[in-house]
Amino acid sequence: MESNTQEEISVEDEAVDKSSFKTCNQIAFYRRQKHLCPGKSLYRALLDTVELSDSSVKFQIINEECKVPLLVEIYEIEGSIFRLKVNEVAPLKPRYQVPDVLIKEPVSLRLTISQKDAGKLVLSCSSEDQQLHITANPFQMQLVSKSEIVLSMNTNGLLYFEHLQHLPQIRESTLQKRADGSADSSEENQEDLGLWEEKFGSFLDIKASGPSSVGLDFSLHGYEHVYGIPQHAETLLLKNTSDNDVYRLYNLDVFGYKIHSKMGIYGSVPLLLAHKPDRTIGVFWLNSSETLVEIATKAAAEADLSRTPELPKQRVLPQTDVRWMSEGGIIDTFILMGPRSFDTFKQYAELTGTQSLPPLFSLGYHQCRWNYEDENDVKEVDAGFDKYSIPYDVIWLDIEHTDGKRYFTWDKKKFCSPVRMQKALMKKKRKLVVIVDPHIKVDPQYAIYTQAEGKGYFVKDRTGKDFKGLCWPGLSSYLDFTNPSVREWYADQFAFKNYKDSSEILFVWNDMNEPSVFRGVELTMQKDAVHHGSWEHREVHNLYGFYQQMASAEGLIRRSGELERPFVLTRSFFAGSQKYGAVWTGDNRADWSYLKISIPMLLTLSMVGISFCGADVGGFIGNPSPELLVRWYQAGALQPFFRGHANMQTKRREPWLFGKENTQIIREAIKERYSLLPKLYTVFYLLPFHRPVWVEFPKELNTFGIEDEYMLGNALLVYPVTEPKATTVDVFLPGSQEIWYDFRRFRRLEGQGTLKIPVTLNSIPVIQRGGTIIPLKTSVGKSTEWMTDVPYELHVALDYKETATGELYLDDGHSFQYLHKKQFLLRKFTFQECVFSSRCADEKGQFHTRCVVEQVLILGMKRQPSSVMARIHDGKDKAVVFTYDAKSSVLTLKKLSLNISIDWEIEIK
Repeated sequence: MESNTQEEISVEDEAVDKSSFKTCNQIAFYRRQKHLCPGKSLYRALLDTVELSDSSVKFQIINEECKVPLLVEIYEIEGSIFRLKVNEVAPLKPRYQVPDVLIKEPVSLRLTISQKDAGKLVLSCSSEDQQLHITANPFQMQLVSKSEIVLSMNTNGLLYFEHLQHLPQIRESTLQKRADGSADSSEENQEDLGLWEEKFGSFLDIKASGPSSVGLDFSLHGYEHVYGIPQHAETLLLKNTSDNDVYRLYNLDVFGYKIHSKMGIYGSVPLLLAHKPDRTIGVFWLNSSETLVEIATKAAAEADLSRTPELPKQRVLPQTDVRWMSEGGIIDTFILMGPRSFDTFKQYAELTGTQSLPPLFSLGYHQCRWNYEDENDVKEVDAGFDKYSIPYDVIWLDIEHTDGKRYFTWDKKKFCSPVRMQKALMKKKRKLVVIVDPHIKVDPQYAIYTQAEGKGYFVKDRTGKDFKGLCWPGLSSYLDFTNPSVREWYADQFAFKNYKDSSEILFVWNDMNEPSVFRGVELTMQKDAVHHGSWEHREVHNLYGFYQQMASAEGLIRRSGELERPFVLTRSFFAGSQKYGAVWTGDNRADWSYLKISIPMLLTLSMVGISFCGADVGGFIGNPSPELLVRWYQAGALQPFFRGHANMQTKRREPWLFGKENTQIIREAIKERYSLLPKLYTVFYLLPFHRPVWVEFPKELNTFGIEDEYMLGNALLVYPVTEPKATTVDVFLPGSQEIWYDFRRFRRLEGQGTLKIPVTLNSIPVIQRGGTIIPLKTSVGKSTEWMTDVPYELHVALDYKETATGELYLDDGHSFQYLHKKQFLLRKFTFQECVFSSRCADEKGQFHTRCVVEQVLILGMKRQPSSVMARIHDGKDKAVVFTYDAKSSVLTLKKLSLNISIDWEIEIK
């Protein structure tokens, strides 16, 4: 039945219970580090200990108060990257160093010493215009490029390093009594025990090696615009922090998270980017324990330092100070020197990997709900998309599809024939995604549990027993994905022989993997739980979801004989998660403010390498109004991961339930997504998928804070409408020499800067940049697989020089043959001097297709041609049918039938 009576949820309803989560002042290592005030550092470099090798420079520094020496290692890495590591010289036991995130051990270049004396060490780099300056007392480091300081470390003297300690016997006895709940307050010495335990609510965290936090400050010279460090429901530009209000990187299950908050939510990527008109740099803090980040930006100012008018004024440069504080591990940080934003993106990808190329179907529309009730429900929803002529690719099943929340099983009453259901979807060339969470129901009759329990594959508590906590199945144990053997075993569970009634069209959704523990401390696992290698959970917490997604992706690859690309969506993530699949922004709300904040949240994820990201269309919690739902579909259709999803308490909201007019608008938004799939797939190959406007216009100050519009690749500017009852929006068009065209109407937009553009409910502003060429499909099918041989249409938007360029990437859309056997095509289209050409852009590509370019639209063509001729390489010329619209200056070339995989050109006279 159609309905337009949906009501929006109030943001105040079901507000986040703040008492469940710590404030910064309730975090012990933050309080300790805050006792260290900016000033002269306690650390002095011992330059007489300098050791120079082919790969690094090493020396010791010493704390003048406690006299504990630390080892400093400095590396220059290929591609203009610097690495700084600080560790104890002789720790009582190894300190945690994050494994598996870096795709390989970086190749180091040889640093040379150009100056060394008692107080200073100068290192020259492979690039002659870059040096490292190390000051001995106090210990500081500066990165100098072209005689200008780009970045300095420990400038404010906030280097902090707590060394591991022995736990005295008397304290050990007392702590054990406290853990057992048998300690009497009279026998406690809070001053003695405060460093060895931490209490929050009823939870006691025993620190086996005492306090072990680390911290370091960085000064970014000349920068006042900084970005990154997701995940937070915050603005694109990072804000200055204050005491007890700093950016927290700690993966937590926060249902209906608060807007404009720095509290940690589902994932963490400790990468911060800084940008100014002539340079972009990055600071990557490789630490998987709880991390807090302080930011203090001093804006640029003009200061007249002389009363003499003939003397020039001196410009005071802006500066941003960034302080990183982590609970454990070592200091392991990478400085990405850019200088361009795309250089910085590449440098980070060289360390942590690129976004995995998704299978083409996963770029289509996904329909999800907690929960589709049974097989008949799935069948009816699937049929509804066909009835209303709405394309879609994937239907999803949440936790209720399982046998009592036992993952890798089916509820045989509701899903009595999963194979039949999947075959029906397969016939329509559609896929199924099912949820597979990390908690395992404690049940001796459940094979997954008994196998894992017998092999010792669960995380342990501090006493060595399997950690147990409440989650969806009830009492659960949690797989220790940090253990390679567990990941191997887990990957095998996706094999058809193990995952009964699964098929090749079944893919995976990892949820609740922060990990979420109902009634746990901050709704997650206690930090003194123990993982493989005897590492405490505090060290690996932010890696837990990363490892589950890794194992799930490997399972799907192994299931296919390493032939098919996997699709795995994860809620919890870390640096490097982009290698294994997609990410979404979690439990958002059906409110305009959540639609609006989703844009900077997704842009931030994209900037730190996780390009395949999305937000639940319509909002997971609550009931959106028809207008909000329409606007969210329009926004989601032009974002990387496109899924409609809703809580089980919400009213049904399939796209056809909101009246004919709204169904039509939603249908058109989804169909436009499908027509743009050639462009979207190409952008995924070239990366990043969508970008803040400043990335494409790095010298324009007006773009640095823009977060309500973005660039899809380099060609389309998208402005989602995020306010109710909007009739106009203010769109900023950058570039004094740029020409911009309405993507749908093909007309040139007049004016520069901020334009007031009228909007109706039917669409949102999508604007093509002059000088670009966009490939589209001429028609849309029921799903992506129906569109393989559908012809292409190219939209050529001319710039002020009457030129344009663009690319098309193509492969089979599902296998790894593009990697293993170079089965791909990368074509480059060029329009120059009235000749439109298609050429191979990568000679390694060997893919062939029957698909053709059927039509070309050239926007901004100032005259009607007298003739148009097409010339295929080693072929004959043929006349081209064309029309010219003088009013809109659009030339349309028709009935071309030019194969996409061969060279050809079209000459316009």
